[in-house]
Amino acid sequence: MGLDIHINTNNLEELNSAYFYGAKPGDYFYQHRLSRTFCNLLWRYNVVSHEPELKQIGKITGVNITPILEMENYPDEDELFYMIESIESEEERQKLLKKAEDDKAYFQGNINMVLSTITQLIEKLNLIDNLTTLLLPTDNDTLRNEEYFSSFKTDTGVGYIGNNFGQDLRNFKRFLEFVKDKDTTTVWFSFG
Repeated sequence: MGLDIHINTNNLEELNSAYFYGAKPGDYFYQHRLSRTFCNLLWRYNVVSHEPELKQIGKITGVNITPILEMENYPDEDELFYMIESIESEEERQKLLKKAEDDKAYFQGNINMVLSTITQLIEKLNLIDNLTTLLLPTDNDTLRNEEYFSSFKTDTGVGYIGNNFGQDLRNFKRFLEFVKDKDTTTVWFSFG
């Protein structure tokens, strides 16, 4: 078992019908889904003592990856509910609600910036043949770097199982383009 990563949108309910009634079976998994390895890539900050791979890739390509990293900071409604329930002070509850409101406002309209970041990464990484050799070696290779960061231009996974970094980025871009065409303005990550 592993932790799945999902891309949420401000209009997810409207999109569900587009996925399930307007797409061919399997399109979502084959064309829009991010792998569990991508999820682990985002959380490398908590796993390795050296600079995490995604940050290294940002430096190698000259692309500011902050819009991607920030997507995991969107306030989760379920988590917020439980936090509010556990706080006894009304003043503290209001502070927490205000912070969540401010955080949500910060993300409003971020889809263009995220799409631009993903597009830049794909364009720049398409020009690099040896990404795995440019990354710092790690003793904690939970990503299986040699596999995940190689063959960037080739899709290696089936569905979202076994995706490499290139396939994850292309799936991410396809998802963003699909939802943007359906009037999505805001995107963020959720995990489960």
